[in-house]
Amino acid sequence: DHHAARSAATVAQVLSALQELLDSGEAFSEISVQRILEEAGVSRATFYAHFQSKADVLQRLAGKLRESLLALAQQWDPAAGVDRLAEFFEEVIRIHRAHQSVITAVREAAAYDSTVDDFYTADLEGFDETALRSLLSDQAAGLTPADVDAVSASRIIVWGGAQAIAHHIRVDDGTGDIPFARELAQIWWYGAYRRPSGNQGS
Repeated sequence: DHHAARSAATVAQVLSALQELLDSGEAFSEISVQRILEEAGVSRATFYAHFQSKADVLQRLAGKLRESLLALAQQWDPAAGVDRLAEFFEEVIRIHRAHQSVITAVREAAAYDSTVDDFYTADLEGFDETALRSLLSDQAAGLTPADVDAVSASRIIVWGGAQAIAHHIRVDDGTGDIPFARELAQIWWYGAYRRPSGNQGS
């Protein structure tokens, strides 16, 4: 138990060190393992006894974000209506803002590290599948028009939405979060889930 406690404390020190370096504005690519060691106050041997690489540290740090988003995803219910969707996206944006430095690092590392890219895309792929199932279910129930290509629609709203949220957080100070969440919800609701069929309204 003592060994497990010391091991957990070491992991926490390293994670906290990387978090602090990222929060200070340092780019992940510019942070060396040595910098993390110095910030955490641990030896190189101790570091590699717990982590495979600095990318491994980042992925475990991002795991906290993943837990938050997975818990939120369990509340995903498109049938609840556009207002509930807006509230859902407000919470998504809040969580992303709270983990902004880590998300930036993950997106940066994913461009050149396949292990990080796999980690980064796994949640979006899962959410894509969830959105697709809900679209197909709504189509079967006659709520979403049959002419909606559910596969394309789910990809566009999930992957496009993720990119839009990431950009919004970078360029907005937070004052625009509520209207942004509202517009995103409107796009999902009227653009896919309850889109008029055929040429109606054209």
